[in-house]
Amino acid sequence: MSLSRIQSLRLAAVLEDCSDQLDILGHTLTVQISKERDDAATQEKARLTKLRRDCQYILQHVSWLHVELEERQSLSSLLQVVEEEEQKKKAEDMRREARSELVQIKETLQRQKEQLQQKNEKLEDMSQLAKDLCHQLNELTSKMAHKKKLEERNIELQLQQTQWESSQAEKLLDDKLELLQRQLKEERRVHEESDKFLQNQREQQLQQWQQCTKQMLQEKEQQLNNVRCKRTVNLDRLVEMKRKFREMEQVVMEDREEHERLLQQQAEARAATKVQAWWRGCMVRRGLGSFKKAEEKKKGKKKKEGKKKK
Repeated sequence: MSLSRIQSLRLAAVLEDCSDQLDILGHTLTVQISKERDDAATQEKARLTKLRRDCQYILQHVSWLHVELEERQSLSSLLQVVEEEEQKKKAEDMRREARSELVQIKETLQRQKEQLQQKNEKLEDMSQLAKDLCHQLNELTSKMAHKKKLEERNIELQLQQTQWESSQAEKLLDDKLELLQRQLKEERRVHEESDKFLQNQREQQLQQWQQCTKQMLQEKEQQLNNVRCKRTVNLDRLVEMKRKFREMEQVVMEDREEHERLLQQQAEARAATKVQAWWRGCMVRRGLGSFKKAEEKKKGKKKKEGKKKK
């Protein structure tokens, strides 16, 4: 990449200034590193040392670029440095990825190794368990065989005991059956005799009940006739009492009507008397009718007496 003379000079001046600044920064870092002597500042000292190396590296490339600008008016070294840095960065990334993959592979192998070890331990445990189970199975088989023999012997003894008990039970049942048959015959005989006796008693009781029933029917018939006669007499009395009641009711009604009529006449007479007295008072106060003439006579007498006095 070629530049003009003026551009080259301008960039050279800028790079020279940057070179001076980097030189000052490197000197400052050297002084600061020399001051860091405490063990606690080891990490800070390492960081400053790395920063100083970076400054020196940049200063070196800036010096090369400055010389190239002055001599060739070109930036090819800068492009080469950039490409080299990119290549380094890519290589660093690849190394980092390779290290990461290697770590993952190691971790995977370690896990697989641990799993394999666990499986081996499980296989050993299962093998031991299988041996124990085989031993237990053998013991159980021998115990089962012995138990089976004992059970067969026990069953045989129980069968013999059951057969003996069955024979005894059959004998006992035969004896009971014979006894029950004798009891049944005796009960049949007693039952037949009881039936005959009860039949005779029932016939006698039936005859007695028939006689009693006939007598009771006759008595009830007589009582019914008496009740009918009394009912007829009572009905006649009731009819007579109803007739008398109607007559008495008629007399009471007539007496009540007469009493009410008298009361009404008395009330009318009192009302007429009150009306006459009121009317007479009105005529007297107003001087009507015969009361008017008497009033005039009184007035005439008063006038004559007045004239005589004069």
